Amino acid sequence: MPSSHSGVGKYVAYQRRLAKLTQQQLADAAGVALGTLRKIERNERGAGDTVLEALAEAMRIDLSKLLPQRSHADARVHTAMPALSAALATYDMPEEGPFRPLRELRDAVTKAEEWRLGAQYVLITSKLPGLLTELSRALVAAQGAERQEVAALLVSAYRTADAVAFKYGAKDLSARLIGLMKWAAAAADDQLLDTTVAYVGTEIYFAARAYRTGLRALEAAINAAPPPQDTHTTAARGALHMRAAVVAGRAGDANAANLHLLEARTLGARVREGVYAGTAFGPHSVRIHQVSVAVSLGDDHLQGALDAAHEWAPPQDMPAERRSGFYIELARAQLWTGRPDDAFESLRTARRIAPQHTREHRWVREVAGTLRRLKRADAESLTRFAEWCHATG
Repeated sequence: MPSSHSGVGKYVAYQRRLAKLTQQQLADAAGVALGTLRKIERNERGAGDTVLEALAEAMRIDLSKLLPQRSHADARVHTAMPALSAALATYDMPEEGPFRPLRELRDAVTKAEEWRLGAQYVLITSKLPGLLTELSRALVAAQGAERQEVAALLVSAYRTADAVAFKYGAKDLSARLIGLMKWAAAAADDQLLDTTVAYVGTEIYFAARAYRTGLRALEAAINAAPPPQDTHTTAARGALHMRAAVVAGRAGDANAANLHLLEARTLGARVREGVYAGTAFGPHSVRIHQVSVAVSLGDDHLQGALDAAHEWAPPQDMPAERRSGFYIELARAQLWTGRPDDAFESLRTARRIAPQHTREHRWVREVAGTLRRLKRADAESLTRFAEWCHATG
């Protein structure tokens, strides 16, 4: 059931001022009555999920910034996880019920993809169960080309759900979603979707730390991928190389990592930075992955990570999840090369960009925990940060 949150007034007012909006402007942008917004800011009334979501979207901020307790965002995600599992239980035999027209379903899936790229996990878990059920009903009813399109939409929706399951440690649920992505991709009969499934499916190998097996699986997917003849096929193949470089780095195979990075860089130079079939790819994404690979290889490669990040930052128009991931990787390199203050600042930058993604990242906890044990940086700020991300040490 929808929740009503009390004590959010100061958070709403603070974020509104940061956004340089009047109460009237925010009320108009969010579709909320001015009187209601005023009462919320004065803590004379609570705010329901729908109202908070509208306010956050109007201010273009992470929903968790409006919640009175940082832990509450996590609690909402974990509480909603069973509903997500329930929506998958009847994926091929959904109960009869209504579903929106294809055009509206397409828009809803696109919006959900934006939440995934923006690391809006609370929104995903609250909205995806219903959307998945609708899509399952639509697939049963559809025929021919329309059925293939609905199946393609299901691939995207399953991927969005998987982003939450994987990042919040629900590895069995994540594996289940990847299996359903494969099932839906087969129904869509689109070769490019197979590359998407292969890209996401690497999570199974990450979870098991079976990096060499994952690398073989990705290289097989690269060989099976369509040749890079246009923007979409180029981006699809480039993304697989980019992913393979990271897996090779985790496996400690520097030669394979560098070869795949070279291929990714070559293909990335042929397209503009953007989101293709749900995956961010282009010159900037490749550069971010170059840092990730260098950090994974460690030792003599760490300076390469710092060099790649020197006087460069991911552009603001890149997806928040990818930008925050860059700073998380950079923080690891900075810590391991004896720059703890810089590492802490990188963690704080990642948090500003995508709080939910940063808080759930195990490397954030590892770096923050190590910094805390070293008693470096501003002790009070570091302690608060470590408590926020549940870091030990």
